[in-house]
Amino acid sequence: MLTQAMNERLTRVGPGTPGGELMRRYWIPFAAVAQLDENPVRKVRLLGEDLTLYRDKSGALGLIGDRCLHRLVDMKYGIPDTNGLRCPYHGWLYGESGACLDRPMESNRSQFNQKIKAYPVKELGGLIFAYMGPLPAPALPKWDLFVWPNSIRQIGFNIIDCNWLQCQENTGDPTHSVWTHGHLFRYQLERQGTLDERAKSMIHTLHNRSKWGDGIKEVYAKPTDYGFEKGIVYSKELGAEKDWTRRHSTVMFPFYTQTGSAGSPRSEFQIRVPIDDTHTLHICYQCYSGPYGVEAPAQDGVPYYEPPTVNEKGEPILDYVLAQDAIVWVAQGPVTDRSQEMLGRTDVPIVLLRRQLDEQIARVEAGLDPMNVFRDEHDILHGNGKSPKDTWGSPDWAKKKLFVSQGYRQMYHKGFALDDADRYGPALDLVKELHRRVEDYELAANQETADSPAE
Repeated sequence: MLTQAMNERLTRVGPGTPGGELMRRYWIPFAAVAQLDENPVRKVRLLGEDLTLYRDKSGALGLIGDRCLHRLVDMKYGIPDTNGLRCPYHGWLYGESGACLDRPMESNRSQFNQKIKAYPVKELGGLIFAYMGPLPAPALPKWDLFVWPNSIRQIGFNIIDCNWLQCQENTGDPTHSVWTHGHLFRYQLERQGTLDERAKSMIHTLHNRSKWGDGIKEVYAKPTDYGFEKGIVYSKELGAEKDWTRRHSTVMFPFYTQTGSAGSPRSEFQIRVPIDDTHTLHICYQCYSGPYGVEAPAQDGVPYYEPPTVNEKGEPILDYVLAQDAIVWVAQGPVTDRSQEMLGRTDVPIVLLRRQLDEQIARVEAGLDPMNVFRDEHDILHGNGKSPKDTWGSPDWAKKKLFVSQGYRQMYHKGFALDDADRYGPALDLVKELHRRVEDYELAANQETADSPAE
């Protein structure tokens, strides 16, 4: 449990709050480049601030305050100009620095030193990032999935009606899969009458996840250079099928989680971006790579989508993994009261996550850079496509083995995309084609091995 004061410290993200000042030291992803292809001006709320994202006629991006200085008109209705965004009311022009560059119909129309709020923005991997902290801005980390070659990508966005930390603590909870993605999944398919159809194959995710609660010896968590890693140690003596350790997803501070190995047929960043204290922009940045020897289908741009979490009746959709997570995050309330909780032995990673968050807030309060803030691009070890997980090197690592360990997540072409948010994605047909190619490659390679004469 936490004190009320500590809970406030870790969860509040508005300007001037300890947690908000920490978040403002990072480049924050908040939109897809493809969204501006549909409308070059978008209303944005980020870290409790109302802003306007735009792309002007020259192709430059800007992120400025949401109100014109003149008569406080909402700039979401603004008109892109050659170099900035004009207010639709009287045409006042604002550039990417927030400076008012032109005031039509005013005397000395360009002699005006007032500005509105503005933040730097950058593009990477089909996403748009904002930096809302003190200048100079740090380098934008090129985490591996953003730059991995020979890949298909798509981006899923959801607005989750709760505080960001409830979403991120999910990544510090390697045991939740047993019930949320195992027993709850089974219960939902039974209610739909689709259990026999959807889960007839033992490779279906609910079968394995339901057994992950058997024989737990301990849950571990340990810090890394980028965040922390965690997992579960199983004991045959305690009821597991064997003695083994299952490592859970990798955490990159402050709000990234990576599932799946970079370079594999399906991997993902789950990014929990605070909109304000009670709403989270959840980003599924999905990357599907051709392993060594398999060419991924070509893709024009990175599309985005919004996977639904409720049906037409407003009832929760619970037959795919992300929606199952979302319902339990929201079920904790807008901002959960951690002073009332009762933690158990499986919550060791959550304790570490909270401790790291408090420690990094303290670094900012002391005038220091927090974890994963890089002042020089040469300091970003992952800038060449490397990953925070030491054993994931470069794309050449895939030469060492065939992909037989991803289970259902490399078989979307056989119907298993239904179990993930990916099923709603616009790139799904390309992903299915990639997974067919991976399967054909594996079959051919296995046959070649079988046909090779023994030495």
